[in-house]
Amino acid sequence: MLPPERRTRADLLVAAGIALVLVVSIVVVWARSDARGTESVTAAAPADEPTPADTVPTVLHELWTAPSPDTTAPAPAAGAVATADGTAVVGRDPATGAELWRYERDRDLCAVTASWDRAVAVYPDDRGCGQVTALDGSDGTRAAQRSSDADPEITLSADGSYVVARGDTRLELWRSDLVRTVEYGRVDAPVNPNKQPRSGCTLIDAHTSTARLAVLERCPGESADRLTLLSPTPKDAQEPEEYASHVLAEIPSAADGTRIIAVWGENTAVYLPGGGGERPRIGIYDGAGNLSAVSALDSPATAEARATVTGSSITWWSGTSLFGFSTNNLHPVWNYPGTIGPATIMAGRLLVPVQGGLAVLDPATGQPDSSIGVSRPPGTEAPVVPAVVGDVVLEQRGDTVTALR
Repeated sequence: MLPPERRTRADLLVAAGIALVLVVSIVVVWARSDARGTESVTAAAPADEPTPADTVPTVLHELWTAPSPDTTAPAPAAGAVATADGTAVVGRDPATGAELWRYERDRDLCAVTASWDRAVAVYPDDRGCGQVTALDGSDGTRAAQRSSDADPEITLSADGSYVVARGDTRLELWRSDLVRTVEYGRVDAPVNPNKQPRSGCTLIDAHTSTARLAVLERCPGESADRLTLLSPTPKDAQEPEEYASHVLAEIPSAADGTRIIAVWGENTAVYLPGGGGERPRIGIYDGAGNLSAVSALDSPATAEARATVTGSSITWWSGTSLFGFSTNNLHPVWNYPGTIGPATIMAGRLLVPVQGGLAVLDPATGQPDSSIGVSRPPGTEAPVVPAVVGDVVLEQRGDTVTALR
């Protein structure tokens, strides 16, 4: 029989040394990890899903206001309203403004939007604004996360099916589980080279529908902006599938301010700036990139212009007027002047910010039904961007969100 093994003092010292190295490694990894710098406080119970309003109110009073400089529009999500300030995204009760949940990191936010009943929050790392977390609006739990290469500054836009994250040189399209369906523009380390159709272009604007991803870009050596129409669901996310791409000859050479108004089905509406004797216009392009209609505008659009797209209404605020578009062919069909922000839908009617309140319009004709008085602080500047949660009307006024009922 073999004698039993005996541990020597050297064996014990080696084992203790290995254990110490493991403990130190774990502490170092934790100290450097994102988890150490993240605070996630979820709601005690899910927020109640709001009941849609049956009628438009005749009067509105302020319920609460909260800072939200990192949103550009109110962000309602599954019964809560997400506000974003500095390092934190906070889910609030629409009626009281009380904090329901909080998600905060040890770095400043890049951008926040609402989509899929979630708040989508983007934070930076050493690869740009590419750390993304989707937070369930009802209780603040983390629904999905992703991390990828990105530009130092990005803009988020959502159509209900996808979120576009656009920087100056690169964009990505995400579906509801935050899986990337399109990568377009700059690629630092492509697995397979030459999959991007162009290089060195500046991305000006991008919006999507379920059928088209429309991108405006300015490429080296070209006299005007280029409109590119892509599939939002290519076979390979790293290899864009183009339907059309051409320089917009309709724009005066070197004109600035071209923007995508909206994408609906296969059609794309583009704001075409004036110059050289040309008035500013709205151009409608079909799914193959052909110009199908043009409408002249009385005045140029401002940099704050933005669209609101719902299942039954497409409107665009030019900075001074609200335009309604046909859901059949995306042609503009009416115009309501004197507005200070884009529209939202409540009880089948459009609510549009105007001086001293909200105009109530018929979405089919743009004809006013009534108006609602709203007392805003002196000096409130456009845009005032509205949204609705149940019977609560929200307004983003600069760096704050205000709730009214």
